[in-house]
Amino acid sequence: MKSNSFHTSFQINGKIFSNSEELIKYSQSISKEINQFLREWFSTDSHIVVKTSGSTGNPKNIHLRKDFMINSALATGCYFQLGENTKALCCLPIKFIAGKMMLVRALTLGWDLDVIESTSNPLQEITKEYDFSAMVPLQLRNSISKIDQIKTLIVGGGVVSRELKKAIQTIDTNCYATYGMTETITHIAVKKLNKFSQSELESESVYKTLPDVTISKDKRSCLVIRAPKISNENIITNDVIELISKSEFNWKGRLDHVINSGGVKLHPEEIEQKLSNTIYSRFFVAGILDEILGEKCILVIEGENYPITKKHFSKLSRFEIPKAIFFIPKFIETGSGKIQRLKTLDLL
Repeated sequence: MKSNSFHTSFQINGKIFSNSEELIKYSQSISKEINQFLREWFSTDSHIVVKTSGSTGNPKNIHLRKDFMINSALATGCYFQLGENTKALCCLPIKFIAGKMMLVRALTLGWDLDVIESTSNPLQEITKEYDFSAMVPLQLRNSISKIDQIKTLIVGGGVVSRELKKAIQTIDTNCYATYGMTETITHIAVKKLNKFSQSELESESVYKTLPDVTISKDKRSCLVIRAPKISNENIITNDVIELISKSEFNWKGRLDHVINSGGVKLHPEEIEQKLSNTIYSRFFVAGILDEILGEKCILVIEGENYPITKKHFSKLSRFEIPKAIFFIPKFIETGSGKIQRLKTLDLL
């Protein structure tokens, strides 16, 4: 499959097309973002320009090879056994890589794709059933009552809290968390999220890589990805991991989020997972400068001030307990809805 062609079974919103010109013309009636992307996709250029989300720094433009994007689509289709005529729902913004790749998978694999506006409750008006879709955690949370309309769901763009994980255990949908970034052309690894026994639920499942992806870790204990079908070079990340094998790992958190408090290194993401059972507002853990400790651990909660007691911290070690708690009416977000931690901290 070349980027200037598409699978003969491809459909979008129930429409079929005999050539790319027909498809591009029709896409004008869906959205400017889709039309612009399809014009780029069917152009003679060998790559497209994609903007990163900006959740870990300033958004930047990167160049992705179209053949690598096709390889990524093929890997997803292989892993989840999603061949031609798969009924899929795209409810993510097309301006970011996750939405773009839903289109690329459909074009490459011959899916019957429906594209709807990206909202926090995407299934609200949906009555159809689908084989596959992708959501962010907030969308999944708001769609639980109807999520069984989707057979397989991948969830990215944020950590799935333990509370949400518990809420999806008995649903029919097969849910998976994804690990990836714009540079890896969305996910290169997935982990199971639901249909666990009670004992399995207490332990964290591991990420398993997609076909033709192997992993290692560097001296910083950060993930290194070797994926020759989507990148010419090894991808070195700032994600601290526990390496289990060449294809399995546990994600611990971002190296650039690590809090060095009095010589003790704390991973905010691990603390957040523990707090997700007791704090139901949106929140995050961060480090700020402290004259005695160097950095101190703080908890930042979105919304109106309410009492936080020792019971909220019952799962934390004494080093992990936040030294201060702040409430902020509204977090600053990226265009894709991720929390911009540094800019939100500036509000303090």
